[in-house]
Amino acid sequence: MKQNEFDPSLLIFKMIRSPKTAQEWDQYYDLRYRVLREPWNQVRGSERNDGDATAEHFGYFEGDQIIGVGRLDVMSPIQCQIRFMAVDFSAQGTGIGKALMIHMEKQAWKHGAKEIILHAREVALPFYAKLNYTEIEKSHLLFGEIQHYLMSKQYTQ
Repeated sequence: MKQNEFDPSLLIFKMIRSPKTAQEWDQYYDLRYRVLREPWNQVRGSERNDGDATAEHFGYFEGDQIIGVGRLDVMSPIQCQIRFMAVDFSAQGTGIGKALMIHMEKQAWKHGAKEIILHAREVALPFYAKLNYTEIEKSHLLFGEIQHYLMSKQYTQ
């Protein structure tokens, strides 16, 4: 290869989309488990719930690897909820979570939502605040130790 010649094998494609294949779905749920459940010694399978069947799922793909995930639930014609946000530990703080949030927000607004809600872990409050989410109230205590807060963002154009 010549010095200034382009080598397409060096490209790593990055995109946000829904998982499609069985392998991608396995990666999607595995990441949710490893980030959101395993550190608290929860059983595999606890990263899933009944809402998975009707929700929109998004993965941040880097090549063929999913390194970030999120789920969008349509709660009513005017409200959506973002759930199960997780970014691989090795990629946290690199903008992947923000990219996923912006993508899911756009989807929510396309659905006609006027509000997006989420239940943020206490450690994630600054992340969501930077994305203009407002803390409403304490919500639930997950696994008896992870305080969550209801947060909201209103549609503005």
